[in-house]
Amino acid sequence: MSHFTTLKTRFVEKKFLKQALSEVSSQFGLGEIRENAEVSGFGGNKTRAEIVVSTRNSGFDLGFRKSGDSFELVADWWGIRDFNQQNITHALQQKYSYHAVREQLDEQGFALVEEKVGTDKTVRLLLRRAI
Repeated sequence: MSHFTTLKTRFVEKKFLKQALSEVSSQFGLGEIRENAEVSGFGGNKTRAEIVVSTRNSGFDLGFRKSGDSFELVADWWGIRDFNQQNITHALQQKYSYHAVREQLDEQGFALVEEKVGTDKTVRLLLRRAI
């Protein structure tokens, strides 16, 4: 019996998703990011995904597979005990958004002057546009 759960996300750019995963990996105990691999779950069940990352819970991975214009998160949460869906998706959304915004601002000629992270984890950017 498969325990895989699929969660729709707003992640559309693979490179920003991979950057976000890299940044939250130590916080959530994630392993190396693999592409076009199998997501492992309970009882050796597997499913394919474009991006796969292992967790500290042996035999249980997180996967992201393309569904339409965005990626969906697929995992067997029954075996992932270190964190829950809400915690990791929130952290990934924040990092993903950060990288997407930074790239867009760079393309528009803005330079980062200062970055502050508040106690509530709010990120504030001070930018200057080149003249």
